[in-house]
Amino acid sequence: MTRIVGIDYGKRRVGFATSDELDRLAIPHATVEVQDLDDAVAVSCRVAREKTAARFVVGLPLNMDGSRGDMAKEVEEFVRRLGERSGLPVNVWDERLSSGLVDRMLVDADVSRNRRKQVRDKLAAQVILQGYLDSKCHETLESNR
Repeated sequence: MTRIVGIDYGKRRVGFATSDELDRLAIPHATVEVQDLDDAVAVSCRVAREKTAARFVVGLPLNMDGSRGDMAKEVEEFVRRLGERSGLPVNVWDERLSSGLVDRMLVDADVSRNRRKQVRDKLAAQVILQGYLDSKCHETLESNR
């Protein structure tokens, strides 16, 4: 059974989440420290192999007005290289506010600052992937009407 791997890309840390067998639920997987973009691509390919992934969904950090800043351009380069190296399809998903949402949830749950740093990126990847999965489920429901 193949899965979808959700990615929250960062210059120093990359968060990963994977879908369940039915592609309905995103499950946080790991946060990995990386050296650079090429290292992030290599780690992402390894996670995809381990999880028998069929595709990736990568969070695209758009500005609030929808424009692309420097980080969005770096993510687009990551997406390009990831697609070339893995041979898998790579979708992007608007990740605006996902990290803020995760931070608020962790603060509300009284999670320590150190622990928040350890889990923030994989939870952000979960939020990104869940948004993508929910949109696909909604599309399926709409097409069946």
